Amino acid sequence: MPLSTTAERAITAYGGEALWKNAAAIEMTFSGGGLAFRLKWQKPFQQAKARFEIAVPKARIQPIDAEGNTGVLDGQDVSIESKDGKILERRPAARRLFPNGRRLLWWDRLDQTYFACYALWNYLTLPALLMRDDIQWTEESSGILDARFPPHLPTHSERQRFRFDPATGLLIQHDYTAEVLGGWARASMVVLEHRLWNGITYVSLRRGTPTGPEGRARKGPVMVGIQTHEWKLVNSGQ
Repeated sequence: MPLSTTAERAITAYGGEALWKNAAAIEMTFSGGGLAFRLKWQKPFQQAKARFEIAVPKARIQPIDAEGNTGVLDGQDVSIESKDGKILERRPAARRLFPNGRRLLWWDRLDQTYFACYALWNYLTLPALLMRDDIQWTEESSGILDARFPPHLPTHSERQRFRFDPATGLLIQHDYTAEVLGGWARASMVVLEHRLWNGITYVSLRRGTPTGPEGRARKGPVMVGIQTHEWKLVNSGQ
């Protein structure tokens, strides 16, 4: 299926189609927190290191807990690895357990692993997501893309909306429902800053707040805030 004008402009803005087709992974150091973490009794991330595969939903975040262990996402499955690579816990098909039961009140480290890993995988791999055949993209108007995600991809919700600057092609706002929190959790992730790494533009600061009238992001409360300290694209074969 041919890319829409908005998708082509966005992919070009973030480095181009050839770059992302040759890319294998993103590695980054980040900090993240917000009300969504506090509501579930989870501590924010401080200078955490992470790797996200681009072609498939696989991710690693370290540390995921106070002991310095690593949270791992592999498709819909999550696990916790010790510093020496031993599997400490594993939970297959993690999404099936959200948002009910005790998850209405608190999350454990496997829940946190699932949420943080899949959310960041979606945010960071956006240029490549625009080229996926299993996501249905519709150009609502210039600069606005609606997306319908398939069940096999871990993501916030089936329907999502992406708003891009019509002039630059850069992402401005990403709207979705964070269904792991509940059907009420309509959110807008606003891009506050872009930076360059080796000439490649990436999002360095974003903030998620509830979605207000007419799809506008409210000023608060901040449900999730993510700051990227270091970012690099890893090519295939590296």
